Amino acid sequence: MWVGAERQAGDVVGGGDHGPEKPVCGEHPSGLECSGTAVALLRTVAMANADISGLTEARAATIREHMESENRLDFDATIATFDHPRYELIATGQVFDGEEQVRRYFATSRSAFPDQRNEIHSLRHADDAVVVEFDLLGTHTGEFAGFAATGRSFRCRMAAIFEFDGDRISCERVYFDSATILRQLGLLGGDAVPADHA
Repeated sequence: MWVGAERQAGDVVGGGDHGPEKPVCGEHPSGLECSGTAVALLRTVAMANADISGLTEARAATIREHMESENRLDFDATIATFDHPRYELIATGQVFDGEEQVRRYFATSRSAFPDQRNEIHSLRHADDAVVVEFDLLGTHTGEFAGFAATGRSFRCRMAAIFEFDGDRISCERVYFDSATILRQLGLLGGDAVPADHA
């Protein structure tokens, strides 16, 4: 009996009334009888898991470079993380598709918030995407959505779904509460000052 004991490679199972003894496979020390087919299957699974692990690490590295390059305003490096540049801002309904539109988005958003930056909290991996939870921060020193600069800062928790083609981003879809930002900037209610009245 093997109750409470682990089998080792080279041990035997079976024998006695259960037929001839068979060696326990060193690559599959669970005690189950193995065959060439089973070993090949185990190796295939191990290789697939290694491939998945490698892709997961590559995607995480791509996202970190993507977001860190945004922080340092190196937008050539940000663009290089995309297979196809595309941002979707769900709260505002804006879509920036293609390099020209994405670069225009970078220029407009950083004109209003030159110090806009992100702080990553977590990455969660799916088959064809990575979900990132992060804080977005910035100081309103330029015209934004038709409103004059307030000089106020904001911090807003957001979630982004990064869709992937291989290890390159094909879309960044961002979910957030725009009122959280507008409230901190003083742009909700009667205190908001349009840019043409500043």
